[in-house]
Parts: sequence; structure tokens; C-alpha cells
Amino acid sequence: MNPPFTTAEKVLLLIRLLFFTPWTLFIYILRALAISLYRGLPLWPFVQCAFIKVILRTFTGRQIQYLSPSTRTTYTSWVRQKVSKVHSDQPLQARLRVDIEPLGDERCSLLWVGNRRKAQKVVLFFHGGGYVTPLRPGHLEWCRRTYINSGLENGVETAVAVLEYTLCPEAQYPIQLRQAVEALTHLLDSGFHPGDIIVGGDSSGGHLAAQLVSHLCEAIPLIPPIKLDEPLAGMFLVSPRLSNKTTDESFVRNAWVDMISAETVAKSNIYYMGLSAVTDRPAESQVVAFPIDRDLAYMRRIPAVVRTAYITAGKEEVLCDQALRYACEVQQANPRFTLQMDLQEQMAHDFILLEGQNETTGRCMVAMKKWFQGVITGTS
Repeated sequence: MNPPFTTAEKVLLLIRLLFFTPWTLFIYILRALAISLYRGLPLWPFVQCAFIKVILRTFTGRQIQYLSPSTRTTYTSWVRQKVSKVHSDQPLQARLRVDIEPLGDERCSLLWVGNRRKAQKVVLFFHGGGYVTPLRPGHLEWCRRTYINSGLENGVETAVAVLEYTLCPEAQYPIQLRQAVEALTHLLDSGFHPGDIIVGGDSSGGHLAAQLVSHLCEAIPLIPPIKLDEPLAGMFLVSPRLSNKTTDESFVRNAWVDMISAETVAKSNIYYMGLSAVTDRPAESQVVAFPIDRDLAYMRRIPAVVRTAYITAGKEEVLCDQALRYACEVQQANPRFTLQMDLQEQMAHDFILLEGQNETTGRCMVAMKKWFQGVITGTS
């Protein structure tokens, strides 16, 4: 457990909120407006990016967690709010209830959206946030609009198991991967076949999903291996962070317009890996934590552990080149593997989450939904 927020920490947080944040936010919004106008980008989403960038750069992980509802609080509040609004939608109401399933590690649980007892397909979902920020309501709205609704529309009962993993700095690598492995093992032990399970997530959650798949291909030391008798149904990675490096051209091109930057990624890496994350010669155990930094020979085994993959990134985001490289390496290693790389115009980091936060089914959700429907109906 993290120690309680002290009085001194509260005073420092108040100083940041009152004296540093307003001016920083003003400057970042002006810069976002100028770049958006120059590039012909939609203004409001990139103003939102500026706001998020200020939070990520200005506040520490503990401060962000102090200011934010916990993952579990967000989940229970969202479910209760949705139930109160969907009285006329009986099929949806029947699939919305607070359903928390603890796992063996007392620090993690599965938070269910949908009816797990009737589910034919299940999505194991890892939320993003740099392993520091808790689950957002937009994650749950995205899951409902994309995965639950796709199941309803196609007559395939679908449920989403959101992993409530332990955040940094309370836990560091490889705790989150161990919890992801435990979650998948639990689903298999509960009777779900690998061919009925889809894994995925956004940002650091996308990293965790790709890390899990790499572990299924080639077990990472100190993490329990999983042997599948058939491949998983699919994997989706949204704006995934796949490398410890921040030297890609997209980091330079999009640093001023995206919600994250090399600085915030490096900050997240320190929370996740410890101070050794900034060394020039990381330990082998750290190298394997990032799917395109490790030996890529494992990629030849990806078709044996997952049937299809959907990778998406915004053209205006700093992680764009990492996503493209991962997709290219997987496809080169497996020319016949079904992989869809969706590079979205006029989008930055994790815009599907912004759609969820705004409670709109936009271009990102529509594209994800199209892929997902193909997976659950067997037409992809």
C-alpha cells in the first residue's frame, strides 16, 4: 500500500495548482491552437491534449493518484450512473452491474462489464495511463460502445474483464505483467477457451497486452508460463508504448502537439522500471520488458498464440513510429499473419479514449468496432 498523502505533500500540491499550473496550461493551449491551425487539425481534441500534457508534466504520480478517483471507484461510479440512465434499454441494463472478481494477488481484480456468466467472448482489457493514472470513465464507455454493443448487434454475448492492476510507484515491473498473466490464467481456468479471448489496451495498457503476447511466445524469467492449446482470438493495441527509447522521428515531429512527450515517457519509465530505466545499458530483464527492444525472434511465434491483431496510432502522436515498426516487424516475420495497421489522420495519442470521455462514437471507435465484429463473428 502507498503511504498516506502527508500535509507537506498537500501544501506542495496546492502551490503547484495555484501558481504553476494556470500559466503552464495557458502557454500549452496557445501552442496547441497555433500548431493545430498550422497543420489543419481539429482544435478541441488538441486543446484537450494540452490539458492532459500539463497534468502529466506538472504533477508526480502520487499527486495524480491523490487527485484522481481510484480505478475501482471509477468503475463502480460509472456502472451505477449507466444503470440509472438505461431503464428503457433492458438488454443493456441486464449487462450492467457491479461485478468485481478478486484474483489470487490481493492487489488486483477483474472488473466486469457485461455478463461473464453468459459470455461467449471475453475481452481482457488493460487500461492506459503510464502505469500511474487510474482507469478513466472513458475506458469503460469505449468498452461498452465498442465491445459490448458489437456483441449485442451480432448475437454474440460479449463481456469485458478490465484488469485492476497495481499502479506505480506502489508496484514496478514485472508486477503488472505477472498480474496480467494471472488474469489470463484465471479466464482459462474459468472455462473460457483461448479462441474466445481477445486481449488489448491503450498506451501503457497496449504495452502490457503486447508484453503478455511476447511472454506467451517466449516466457520471460520469473513470470509463470502459459501454454495455450489454441491461439487467442485477437489482440488490439491502441497507441502502444513498445520501446524504452524516445529517439524516433515522431517524437521530434509531434512533441509539441501530442499529449505525451519524450519527457513524460521517460518519467513514466522511471516509475515503471526504477531509476535504472535511464541508464545507457539496461539489464536484460528490463530489455525484455519492451516488445521491440528485446530479441525479435519471438515474433515468429505470434501466429501460434494469437489469430489476428489490430494496431492503431495517430499520425500526430509521438509513439506513431513505434507502432509502425512493431506492425512491420510482426508482418515481416509472419507474411501470412492477419494484421491490420490503422494509422489515423489528424489524431494524436489515444484519441479513442477522448471519444469515450466525450461519450461519442467517433472515427476511432467505429474503426475498432469494425475489426472487433470481424473477430467475434469469425469473418476477419
